[in-house]
Amino acid sequence: MTRILLSSVAAAAVLASAPVAFAQTEIQWWHAMGGNLGDTVNALAEGFNKSQSEYKVNPVYKGSYTETLTAAIAAFRAKQAPHIVQVFEVGTANMMAAKGAVYPVYQLMADAKEPFDPKAYIGPVYGYYSTTDGKLLSMPFNSSTPVLYWNKELLQKAGLDPNKPPKTWPELGEMAKKAVAAGAKCGFTPQWQTWTMIENYGAYHNLPYATKANGFGGIDIELKFNDPARIKFIQMLSDWTKDKTFVYGGREGKSTALFNAGDCAFHIASSATASAIDKALGSGKYGIAMMPYSPDVIAKPQNSIIGGATLWVLQGKPAAEYKGVAKFLSYLASTPVQAKWHQETGYVPVTLAAAGVTEKDGFYKKFPGREIAVQELTLNPPTENSKGLRIGNFVQIRDIVDGELEAVWSGKKDAKTALDDAVKLGNEQLKRFEAANK
Repeated sequence: MTRILLSSVAAAAVLASAPVAFAQTEIQWWHAMGGNLGDTVNALAEGFNKSQSEYKVNPVYKGSYTETLTAAIAAFRAKQAPHIVQVFEVGTANMMAAKGAVYPVYQLMADAKEPFDPKAYIGPVYGYYSTTDGKLLSMPFNSSTPVLYWNKELLQKAGLDPNKPPKTWPELGEMAKKAVAAGAKCGFTPQWQTWTMIENYGAYHNLPYATKANGFGGIDIELKFNDPARIKFIQMLSDWTKDKTFVYGGREGKSTALFNAGDCAFHIASSATASAIDKALGSGKYGIAMMPYSPDVIAKPQNSIIGGATLWVLQGKPAAEYKGVAKFLSYLASTPVQAKWHQETGYVPVTLAAAGVTEKDGFYKKFPGREIAVQELTLNPPTENSKGLRIGNFVQIRDIVDGELEAVWSGKKDAKTALDDAVKLGNEQLKRFEAANK
């Protein structure tokens, strides 16, 4: 009996002296990045998890941007929401209107006592996701902007300088026509036409998309993109369809397949498409430049606006878990992580330091044109027309604009009728959003 008692005492002493194993606090991160980008997202989470032992981030792919947002809303209502959800830029106004659902990033960082410097971020990226008085609502993550890609071989076949891209739309039109005449199947095709040909065309030419500073000043707004400049521009593209100077390749990113196949001489697409284009065509076979501008509208371009998505933090979790969320967001915004993310994906580095390190490391010399996105975003201080878009029911409005533009490309409508109709139908969506969020 004494031996058993002594053994029990010894065992207790060993257990008392052993290090205590604490369970890690798990943080759920829902995202919309599949394929290679999904692998990169998993690597980011793994890097954070290895950098400390207190928290573990679990990244979960939830489908497309729309599917991810829909899933997060349903989960929040069921009180099963993740800590972090990736939401594309067109969902910003809807997220802001979700009262009680969002934990603003500026408040999160302050509550968690996590170092946070707003001045570290690239202005147009920070401004898009901030309140009118500069308080950051969601953490910039995968930001991009449209740039011009061109196929050097197709330009050379047309007798054009393969290293001299067009600076204006008239120049692009002339060069695209020559490329088609020399055998190219397509002169020019745009990606995400609503984002590139309507929204960014407006910002680049300092034209309003909507009233009240494109929605930054309130939700009681009206759309304004049926202006004479954009009507003329869309009609010009419609006229170009007759001889394949312009070829419509489908919604969202579908048109990139035409450029990657070597069919099109010019392609306006997200800066984040650079890696895919490089793999398809090969280094040195294409170039990257700033988007062209219309000299009859503006003497020099203003600045482009971003696309992509941010990370929104959702309410409803224990306070202690948000410390881990704040630390993870700091990790994502750190200079080494941002520089690596930018270099591997083509997305814009969200901090000035990450852009600086990338340049210092010689990345832009090795991959010419990858710096264009940052240059384009910071071309001039943003105006009310070029800061970004804060539009309610934006997903539905983009669908409307897509449909109306397709009616133009197919010859069913002229540009004025289509843009007038898009504005009318879009304003109905804005009225619904305003009524639901009074």
